[in-house]
Amino acid sequence: MASLDLIRIFLAVAQYRSFSVAAQSLAISPTACSKGVRALERRYGVVLFRRTTRSVSLTEPGVSLLAMLKPAVDQLEEAFAALESFRERPAGRLRITAPRALGLRVARLLVPAMRAHYPDVSLDLSFDDGVINLVAEGYDAGIRLGQSIELDMVAIRLSRDMPWSVVAAPQYLEKHGVPGVPQDLLGHRTLRYRFNSSGLLHAWRFSGADGMYELETDTAIVANDTAAIAEFARQGLGCAYLPDIEIETDLDQGRLVRVLEPFVPATTGLYLYFPLRTQAQPKMRALIEQAQALAARRAFDV
Repeated sequence: MASLDLIRIFLAVAQYRSFSVAAQSLAISPTACSKGVRALERRYGVVLFRRTTRSVSLTEPGVSLLAMLKPAVDQLEEAFAALESFRERPAGRLRITAPRALGLRVARLLVPAMRAHYPDVSLDLSFDDGVINLVAEGYDAGIRLGQSIELDMVAIRLSRDMPWSVVAAPQYLEKHGVPGVPQDLLGHRTLRYRFNSSGLLHAWRFSGADGMYELETDTAIVANDTAAIAEFARQGLGCAYLPDIEIETDLDQGRLVRVLEPFVPATTGLYLYFPLRTQAQPKMRALIEQAQALAARRAFDV
């Protein structure tokens, strides 16, 4: 099969009926242009052009070849033109990982905004509370609390700092007592979250006179879903360590009560994060643009 370079030479000579003009249009020398045509003619054993000192015209085989090649080459050019458009037009699929409850709070605003402004970008969302390796798992971007993001990622803040609380139902505290210091939790039933990916329990962090420390408590119930843990806490089955944004209604209505407030440290907010190399893609720039616009309006703080 003839190379694309030889085909381009043939088509240029056929179009301009001149080897010199064809060579100029292709940014090659007239000699290279002439050699290209001769290579085609030798390979297929036919003469494609009649050459005189004053003109160049197609032979019958040349006319036949042009009729068959031109539509095919036009399609090729259209295909590559469409490919180049991906450099400028946001299009394609974005795979995004996010935690279940907190990620949904972002997605419910970010997804409609993306669909409204960039309908050629499709979104593939995976909700998982575990920490995900974006590159290894094939994700374009993730949404996570700041302390969970790897240092080599680009991170864009989406929300204010998100407070967490140790909470329990009033009926549980009436029966088992209110812990006064974190160490009192060692005598309480606790409801713990386990990460799917690592199998580790979510750390219960506290601040004290000597700085930050973690406390390993009795695990009355372990689950990999924070909504389930909140439900068990409402039922009076133990103390839970949960983000306020997920239990704010329970706190407002008294179904859950905060304990140990002075000892629970501040927690970073939610971030959109991604590998540095991906942000040049139009679809990623579109995602960043929409996320930043919503964050500027503090939409994710609600």
